[in-house]
Amino acid sequence: MKNREIADLFMRMGTLLEIKEENVFKVKAYYKAAENISALAEDIEDIRRENRLSEIPGVGKTLEEKIIEYLDTGKVSAYAKLTAEIPETLLAMMDIPSVGPKKAKLFFEKLNIKSVKELAQAIEAGRLEGLEGIKEKTIENIRHGIRLVKESHLRMNIGVATAVAEEFVDTLKALPEVKEIAVAGSLRRMQETIRDIDILVDSSNPAKVMDVFVHLPAVKTINAHGETKSSILTQENVQVDLRVVDPKSFGAALLYFTGSKNFNVKLRQLAIKKNMKVNEYGIFSIKGDKEKLVARETEERCFKALDLPYVPPELREDFGETEIFSGEPIPELIEPKDIKGDLHVHSTWSDGQHTISQMAQAAQERGYRYLAVSDHSQRLKVAGGVSPGDLIRKKKEIDLLNTKLKSFRVLFGSEVEIDSDGNLDYNEAILERFDFVIAAIHSGFEQSKEQLTNRLIRACQNKHVHAIAHPTGRHIGKRDPYEIDFKEVCKAAVDTNTFLEINSFPIRLDLDSANIYFARSMGVKFVINSDSHAMEHLEVIKFGVGLARRGWLRAEDVLNTRSLKELEKALSS
Repeated sequence: MKNREIADLFMRMGTLLEIKEENVFKVKAYYKAAENISALAEDIEDIRRENRLSEIPGVGKTLEEKIIEYLDTGKVSAYAKLTAEIPETLLAMMDIPSVGPKKAKLFFEKLNIKSVKELAQAIEAGRLEGLEGIKEKTIENIRHGIRLVKESHLRMNIGVATAVAEEFVDTLKALPEVKEIAVAGSLRRMQETIRDIDILVDSSNPAKVMDVFVHLPAVKTINAHGETKSSILTQENVQVDLRVVDPKSFGAALLYFTGSKNFNVKLRQLAIKKNMKVNEYGIFSIKGDKEKLVARETEERCFKALDLPYVPPELREDFGETEIFSGEPIPELIEPKDIKGDLHVHSTWSDGQHTISQMAQAAQERGYRYLAVSDHSQRLKVAGGVSPGDLIRKKKEIDLLNTKLKSFRVLFGSEVEIDSDGNLDYNEAILERFDFVIAAIHSGFEQSKEQLTNRLIRACQNKHVHAIAHPTGRHIGKRDPYEIDFKEVCKAAVDTNTFLEINSFPIRLDLDSANIYFARSMGVKFVINSDSHAMEHLEVIKFGVGLARRGWLRAEDVLNTRSLKELEKALSS
């Protein structure tokens, strides 16, 4: 499928046109077409063969011609013409927080800066100083943004890592020579960002498996090709390591290679106290200079040999270790099947790609019992914030849809902006009409710690607010969390019975696992949402559940594990 290639091409063209300061409607047309093409469930080549390209929302005659040109030639002449005027390398500069189209154009025209590397060099040489609109704080923000971008290239978010890992696992497990296969490392622990991917295999023919692995289409470079271990780089420069282990020691190897490093150290320290040894081959008792194998087949047996309960992979981190090694039972953690609905999704009423009806259908197919369509409020115009007049029409659409649904309900929700003083975007009369209100900060990140904290606390204190969306505001690879007094926010959430969101979208993953663990200790309750902007996004809820498990949450700690009746009671209290 070339859907993604064409969507990426149109997104790049839109960005270059924006830098060029072309007509805003022309720019938006490319962006909208890119969004809709990326959301297609069908192969765009099949759509072309059936002469249905014009049926794709946002694709008019001009864009249709460009799609056909790309499918026929792999190129678009208009893009080549654009990049002759505006260097394609400026697109990478746009990934830097604080560098938008206007600044990219300014740096290019005034200083002939065409890349991130040249921008970094210009900053160190003091060349940005004195440019119109560029202040000392701006330069510092750009310097910090460059560092974030460089770090993001070293690690990928869990969504990207999962997609890569699944592609390799699905291919390898289809081989008759593969008896068992599992992902290990930080991805198995559901860490928010991943450096590389580790896969373990039990095979009767390791050489055959390794040969298939290193010659898969996704492989760009072979770093190592051995009989029991190989390492490759994918076309996107993701490192994937494959190990074939002794089937009798699969459990011990999985335990060892899952980590974390600190957790493995703690296991070894515990083993030493018990005159035992832990490694990738098993658990051994030691008497004098003799060793005796105690367990190795499964992780459960390995933990039992150390007198420990089974520790889920998500808990094998630095925090929570006191509880793990206390001898007390580990709580039954939340699981994906516990989620009964999603309370933060977007529709075409704001910046979503699918209608309320389509989002509801997708939610039902997942087995959900309810869905809150929480579109952006009026202030966030860049995301198509919903005006009070449109809210009335949206509510009518939801009410009509609910009359047709059985054993499922669409809730009238809103992601309401918190302004710079902590006020909400809609008045009290409008807010009280919503079934679910999740308040959010999308601007003013440069405010002081005290101001940002106060904004969140004031939102919690509003009687109509049920939850706080992505509470720390981080955007992985682009923006660090804004600075707040998280303890005070947690206190306010507990005092006002406001839920803190665990935003599952891979570029957010906010709250992170450490904050969840801390907030849990403060008595905070949570809601896990996908923040979906398309039907296919609903599946990212699994990442939020993974974060919740890393933070030691049980199903009862999370609002949307409740039945519809229980949910309505909680929201009305």
